[in-house]
Amino acid sequence: MSLIALGGVIGAGLFVGSGVVIGSTGPAAVISFLVAGALTVLIMRMLAEMTVARPALGSFYAYAREALGERAGFAVGWMYWYFFVIVVAVEAVAGGKLVQLWLPDVPLWVISLVLLTSLTLTNLVSARSYGEFEYWFSSIKVAAITVFLFLGALAVFGLWPNTPGGLGNLTAHGGFAPHGIGSVLVAVVPCVAFYTGAEIVTIAAAESAEPRRAVANAMRSIILRVIAFYVLSVLVVVAVVPWNSPEIEVSPYAAALQALSIPAASTIMNAIVLTAVLSCLNSALYTSSRMLFALTQRGDAPNGLTKLSSSGVPRRALLAGTVVGYLSVIAAYVSPDLIFAFLVNSYGAVALFVYLVIAISQVRLRRRVDDSQLPLKMWLFPWLSYLTIALMLVVIAAMAVLPDTRSQFWLSLVTLAVVLVGYEVRRRRAPGTTDPTGGVDRP
Repeated sequence: MSLIALGGVIGAGLFVGSGVVIGSTGPAAVISFLVAGALTVLIMRMLAEMTVARPALGSFYAYAREALGERAGFAVGWMYWYFFVIVVAVEAVAGGKLVQLWLPDVPLWVISLVLLTSLTLTNLVSARSYGEFEYWFSSIKVAAITVFLFLGALAVFGLWPNTPGGLGNLTAHGGFAPHGIGSVLVAVVPCVAFYTGAEIVTIAAAESAEPRRAVANAMRSIILRVIAFYVLSVLVVVAVVPWNSPEIEVSPYAAALQALSIPAASTIMNAIVLTAVLSCLNSALYTSSRMLFALTQRGDAPNGLTKLSSSGVPRRALLAGTVVGYLSVIAAYVSPDLIFAFLVNSYGAVALFVYLVIAISQVRLRRRVDDSQLPLKMWLFPWLSYLTIALMLVVIAAMAVLPDTRSQFWLSLVTLAVVLVGYEVRRRRAPGTTDPTGGVDRP
């Protein structure tokens, strides 16, 4: 469970996307990742409080439904499902591009479909099968970052051959924040998106033997590890390689390994990034199917998706998300600049909307219980909870006005509008389906 939580936030965004942040921010990208990591930790602590108190099928979908009503629960559940079925397509295409480096004669769409089909079959077997694959994927990623930090530390302390050592690169090329403090704050927006995925552990908890203990342990361990892995590894990159090197924006970790004269650095990093991509694809298939299954339990999705296999896998829910993934992969091949670009932009802010609802739900539900009954609590409640909500609103507002993220914000609003219309259709067709328990009892 700890590796699922950790693996969920260590994706291609860290290994590739961090280079874009470094290129636009400079060495001060370390601060951007630190702030975004702290905000993510606060959201996860709020979610962990609710999950440990009452584990629920669908996790934050059930909590939003109880705290804010059926409409909010419906919206959160379907937005989160949509987010991850698009992630399925994005990661399948990204994985295909990486494999194509070794198999250049094979069409991209063929490789993407093979990867998607392979991991779909894995998830169809059992939840344990997903967990075992994710365990090994996450182990590889964690091991890779650990080795990278060790090599970087040797370079920084001047113990690596033919390296000057020191932290001179942090200020030698225009200063620590060459583009000003504003760029540091702006970079927090994409950095928050890189951390998305830690919440998957609370969904997986519903299928674990001891959900309360599993979530509590995973959330405690993930806090320092996530910040350490992201912040320290980015610090190593900008310490070893000048932040304005063209190679950083392409692949920052490969650039650092090349600076240390590591043989076959690009090939090594491509293999690690492929592992990260497959891990995200594996998690996205699992998460989307479990969220869709949870939606069926409260009448928010068709009952035909409810059926479980003998091993407890909601196969119909899994295949429903996979079909959308297949169609999206086809769109990436047929219309990459129109349909696929629209799909990618239309989910950009969805996870942030979900995080905001998680924070608001925690405040509402916390006021309904006796603090002494909570095994795990949000720190400094209610003020830190209010601060977290305010910071999430600032991040979302920034996404709405920044040129690079504006289209994602507005298209994500279109996604939200479509989901809300879907709720009205559902409400009119099936009135009076409210669950008096709030939908948080574990099945």
